[in-house]
Amino acid sequence: MKNTVTSPRQPNRPNIIVIYTDDQRWDALGVVQKEHGSKGRFPWIKTPNLDKLAAESTRFRNAFVVNSLCAPSRATLLTGQYGHTNGIVNNHTPFSEKNVTVATLLTSAGYRTGYVGKWHMGSQRERPGFDFAASFIGQGKYDDCPFVVNGKDTPTKGWIDDVSTDYALQFIKESVGKPFFLVLGFKTAHGPFSPPPSHANDYANDTARPVPNLGLAPVYASERKGNPDPNALNRGYFRCLSAMDDCVGKLLAAIDDNTVVIFASDNGFYLGEHSLGDKRTAYDESLRIPLIVRLPRAQRSPQKVDAIALNVDIAPTVLELAGVAVPKAMHGHSLVPLLAGKKPADWRKAFFYTYFFEKGFAAPTTQAVRTDAAKLVQYPGHPEWTEVFDLKADPYETKNLARDPSAAGLRMALEQEFERQRKAINFEIPAFADKPGAADPAPSGLTAPRNAWVLDWKEARKFDGTKLVTIPSTPALRPNVGAWTVEVTLTAEKPEGVILARGGERFGYSLHLEGGKPVFTVSSASKRSQITAPESIVGRSVVLTAAIMPDKRLTLAVDGKQVAAGPLHDFITSDPANPMELGGDVGSKVSGKDLPNFAGTLTRVRLYSGRFR
Repeated sequence: MKNTVTSPRQPNRPNIIVIYTDDQRWDALGVVQKEHGSKGRFPWIKTPNLDKLAAESTRFRNAFVVNSLCAPSRATLLTGQYGHTNGIVNNHTPFSEKNVTVATLLTSAGYRTGYVGKWHMGSQRERPGFDFAASFIGQGKYDDCPFVVNGKDTPTKGWIDDVSTDYALQFIKESVGKPFFLVLGFKTAHGPFSPPPSHANDYANDTARPVPNLGLAPVYASERKGNPDPNALNRGYFRCLSAMDDCVGKLLAAIDDNTVVIFASDNGFYLGEHSLGDKRTAYDESLRIPLIVRLPRAQRSPQKVDAIALNVDIAPTVLELAGVAVPKAMHGHSLVPLLAGKKPADWRKAFFYTYFFEKGFAAPTTQAVRTDAAKLVQYPGHPEWTEVFDLKADPYETKNLARDPSAAGLRMALEQEFERQRKAINFEIPAFADKPGAADPAPSGLTAPRNAWVLDWKEARKFDGTKLVTIPSTPALRPNVGAWTVEVTLTAEKPEGVILARGGERFGYSLHLEGGKPVFTVSSASKRSQITAPESIVGRSVVLTAAIMPDKRLTLAVDGKQVAAGPLHDFITSDPANPMELGGDVGSKVSGKDLPNFAGTLTRVRLYSGRFR
């Protein structure tokens, strides 16, 4: 008999849990691969707990997000609104406490609310609207990730999604006597794809099946034609998913029969399709997500639903299941009629999609309308990139019909639907979205260095391995100037840890310690150059100087003496999206590794724009 926690509550007031994974595409489930049969790309993936959940639930087979990006998708989950309304259109903006959310509404209705796991929204510490929070900052890290538990920095041990699951179980146990609403955000399967030891060797001999759009170039980057080899598989992605499935099993074993479980992902993910390995743009691999809803046992009627469902629908669905009125300001629609097997006559047959340009990323602003049979994609400012796809005839989006005379009628109909959907949500590109332009050069451009010190931080702060300091980005701190120097006065207490980081895996730089030895990393266009000092600096006060030289070399000096040098493949050619962090690297990892935060004292940090000395 499973060990469950039962909470007395008013009739028809179920507990509600929303599980939100990261970057899990719609077909990264065992049950979907079985359903696809010989057309399944990953027939060997094992997700037994999620497969069992799906068998007891309504599984939406055409579920999509309205912006394929981490933080905007979470904001949509909470508000039932598109980002131009709720204020979150990128990964670096904090979530406003003024937003009306499903959590604030349920709290007012007598629910206890909790948020566990990934939140993102820049480096925000607060979880507005929730009674309980056990969450990590930014992207976190897979192993021994520091959490912020009800406002208190808390070190943890173990794999991050196991830790999140334990906090979720703690919240459930503490909620006896009151209905609860819980959001559990897993880090899986976001890069850098580091599974726990129990799944570290999964799928070692498995390969993916080919699909027609492997290696095709995206329309906005025609030069980026990738390797169509399906065997170039990121097994870490699937290993993390199988480990996350274990966490889902542990959670399901601990809840009672009057608990609603909603399982979804924040966005899809490209695995080589269209030569891409991310999300953001509007091909289906980026838009489509798993969506599973299991009702309390007495109401279950397992089914598969092919009507279009969106992540913007989750908030109104939760509210209706809890007996709370859905605000008219929400853009989504409750899925409750579909859960009851009754498709409303006016249920949507199309939806509007948008992604907003972000500093430091190559994906352009993208707007699209997708119907159940076709898609129109537009790129503002680039009419020559417009795409039209007949999804019934071409589900892999390999043939752009935008200039095909025989598809002129289809394009016109889609353009009219685009306008209807845009007006339905009062969509305009908001002023707070990042803007490309002269002040934000394209990824291939450098700006003139200032040939001056542009930062002098000298707060002499002690770091305990859980805290960090964020330095807001300014034009002066843009490193896409060619030569660049970082000078840090520090005393390290532990041999591993991130001293500072600016940017992420696409563009940025970082200093960290491995085995006590300083390591300087520079990334540009997702390629890394790295040098390592030969000796440990742990236990002594030193001045560490890392430099990008005008002749494309990296150098490292300790107390003025050069100790390492090496080639640089290219300068940082775009201002990184992520701000500078002292003491850690919680966003996209410059080094590509999950590393602990720094333990020791940072006395002074200086940055020089241009060649120093």
